[in-house]
Amino acid sequence: MTTIYKIKELGLLTIEAATGKARDLLDAAKRQLGFVPNMYGAMANEPALLEAYSTTYAAFRRDAGFTSIEQELIFLVISRANGCHYCMAAHSFVADKMSKVPTEVTDAIRDGRAIPDSRLQALATFTHVMVEMRGLPSEGAVREFLAAGYSEKNILGVILAIGVKTWSNYANHLFHTPVDDVFASRVWKEAA
Repeated sequence: MTTIYKIKELGLLTIEAATGKARDLLDAAKRQLGFVPNMYGAMANEPALLEAYSTTYAAFRRDAGFTSIEQELIFLVISRANGCHYCMAAHSFVADKMSKVPTEVTDAIRDGRAIPDSRLQALATFTHVMVEMRGLPSEGAVREFLAAGYSEKNILGVILAIGVKTWSNYANHLFHTPVDDVFASRVWKEAA
């Protein structure tokens, strides 16, 4: 088994240790969320990454045309496909506490099982296809997605989510970001 590289020279930045743009971004996160997630402390080492993530994440939430349940589903599917333990825990918590995703839906995604709702399953399947096929879905995959009531514009929304989640997933991989205590109830272990 290959050992995954861990960032060695950079640590998780705190508001107190950060300067300039990084400090401003971490301050903004604390004001908005009430705490600074460890992931933000990792990403703040490159302020442009954290700023791009924060801006794009907000744009997806606000403008991509998906319900809060669909948004969490998309983020969970991407994070699972990318094997991001941190984002699986964080988005499972958000799904439970904020987005009101039915637990059976969240747990199905976490476990790699079918989702009981056919429309949500179509969204999960298409999102997974887009990640696994690197944005090259088959005609059949797109037809199934559209047949479930989604649009070609929604395809672009999925691409937006893949971009923003891939940034955070990859940063978490490299930092081996520890799951924040607030998300600890939804720690995820990838099935063997």
